Amino acid sequence: MVAWSIRGGAQATGVARVPGDKSIAHRAVMFAALAEGRSILRGIPRGEDVWSTIGVFRTLGIAISETSDGAIVVEGRGIAGLEKDAGVLDCGNSGTTMRLLAGLLAGVDGMQATLVGDHSLSARPMGRIEKPLTQMAATIRSAEGTAPLSIEGGALLPIEYRSPVASAQVKSCVLFAGLTSGVSVRVHEPSLSRDHSERMLRGQGIQLTTDGEGWLQMTPPYCPFTPLEMEIPGDCSSAAFFAVLGALSAGAGLRIPGVGVNPTRTGALEILRRMGARVTESNHRDVAGEPVADLWVEASPLRGLVVEGEVVPRAIDEIPILAVAASCAVGKTVFKDVGELRVKETDRIAAMATELRKMGVKVEETADTMTVWGAESLRGADFESHGDHRIAMAMAVAALQADGKSRVLEAEAAAISFPEFVEVLGGVVGEDCVGFATD
Repeated sequence: MVAWSIRGGAQATGVARVPGDKSIAHRAVMFAALAEGRSILRGIPRGEDVWSTIGVFRTLGIAISETSDGAIVVEGRGIAGLEKDAGVLDCGNSGTTMRLLAGLLAGVDGMQATLVGDHSLSARPMGRIEKPLTQMAATIRSAEGTAPLSIEGGALLPIEYRSPVASAQVKSCVLFAGLTSGVSVRVHEPSLSRDHSERMLRGQGIQLTTDGEGWLQMTPPYCPFTPLEMEIPGDCSSAAFFAVLGALSAGAGLRIPGVGVNPTRTGALEILRRMGARVTESNHRDVAGEPVADLWVEASPLRGLVVEGEVVPRAIDEIPILAVAASCAVGKTVFKDVGELRVKETDRIAAMATELRKMGVKVEETADTMTVWGAESLRGADFESHGDHRIAMAMAVAALQADGKSRVLEAEAAAISFPEFVEVLGGVVGEDCVGFATD
């Protein structure tokens, strides 16, 4: 078990470089595998989730290698070139891998595969993708709505589907099913979720249209994919930890270069700015169809607010670190419509409430809300990661604001998305403030 040792009161200054965006990286690997020819992907993050996707496609017969400078080379074989008798495909802890792959494989004629995951992933809801795939006449069986998922690929029907949740994973699952089976797809979500799949599909010349009322239409024909050569932008979700750290730390400021600022992903930055944080963007550019900028964050007094509505799906993964910001703000912050957090890698509402209370923070929760009152001071403690990468990193940032010393236990969970997190953190607050705990 890995534990981090953290001393409170540190100031953050300098440059924090975050890994490549794992949401984009998952999709880039999938699109490259479905292309015909060699793709070169740079900036693939080292986190375990994306490497679960890489491992799955290797099992599906796709040659994937790494160059001496860290680029990933994918030898795509087209949809027809996937290994049909795939057997067991291990998705690890990655919900993105499992949900998108289920749609992709469901439309591959002759495919026989079983998707499995670790203990955490096996408890996450898969009925939300099983329902639309079944509506498309896919042959898919689950363990009462959870993994393992058994899939027999074949011809599918066109679909018009109204998703009850705003979920890029559900939307992308349906899009991939339509893509590999060659049928039209029309999908609706209650508010806009991240649109990385749509951007990549359009980049391949596939026709997608929206009607302004939440409906997305994808229409055949679907031409063979062309190989990719792309740089993965920095992960906005990872950058959020350092944006909050910079806002809470008295110092010269913190620069976070090369961050993807896709509007469907920047909800956390918008919320921080509404709380009073000084977060500015510069050097805007386009990288493989994705907007990218450098972030500059300065220490700022924060105030509580109500977080609700369309911004929530665009910030759902960042709510744990935003709860840390709320614990240091003046007044109370109410996070509404966040029930989706209860079915992530852990119940993130319950986990953050438990850990913040150890610091003396008042937190109240309901089924789909979390209310955090700002505290005059925070006390150090031993924190549990609950096996969740975002909880581990959020509590590390919280501990830096606390009096005394803290430990974050089972911190190895951070390797799911950001294995270099503690080293990058130490680089901006000083290695004497952050390290590995020893008993």
